[in-house]
Amino acid sequence: MAKHVLITGFEPFGGDRVNPSELVARSLEGRLIAGRPVAVRIMPVETRTLRDRMERALLEEQPDIVIGLGQAGGRCAVALERVAVNVLDFEHPDNVGVMRKSEPIVRGGPEARISNLPFERIVEAWHGSGVPGYVSNSAGTFICNQWLYDVLGLVENAVPPVLAGLVHLPYLPAQAINAGPESNPSMSFDLMKKAIEVMIETVVPWSEHRGAEAPRERAAGTRMWIPRGIKEAER
Repeated sequence: MAKHVLITGFEPFGGDRVNPSELVARSLEGRLIAGRPVAVRIMPVETRTLRDRMERALLEEQPDIVIGLGQAGGRCAVALERVAVNVLDFEHPDNVGVMRKSEPIVRGGPEARISNLPFERIVEAWHGSGVPGYVSNSAGTFICNQWLYDVLGLVENAVPPVLAGLVHLPYLPAQAINAGPESNPSMSFDLMKKAIEVMIETVVPWSEHRGAEAPRERAAGTRMWIPRGIKEAER
């Protein structure tokens, strides 16, 4: 099976009519970037179904690189998230009215999980391409943090290995205007899209070099295997 990239975005939430993560993700669907086909999934902002939806997407799409996109109003640049914490602590309900306060994502799970993407290379590539971006050490405690925590858990021991990480996107200009432009920075759609294109163009050759150095655990062309480590009763 050919290697490819899976990009996920989220539907609008919190009263917004659009979500830049969905728009950017959809704009890349079916593209060939750095020689890799790009598949796209848009996730509902629902805490109870998120992990199951992502597990199904991983098994159906069989990517070797997974990049989640999320909206973070108030951020002034694209933010590559380093870590996800095992906490759900919502300021407002998800899109089906579920509220979580000081709850673990996975009972008994590790307190945090760290993305396996090459942070410094990505940020350097962004800056070299005129994209304002940085490494963030807090993905928050809402759905994006849950996405990163759950996905890193799903791919932790996957064979073949899978790279996974999350990028938070600022508001679009129209969103910033509605939210109060004097205190809410924004970024153009084209620049956000460029950020993800540059990111893929950076991660693909890095992953290929990394893969060439790693021992072959399975023959090429076999399907991804995800360990069944998290039971519903533990959540």
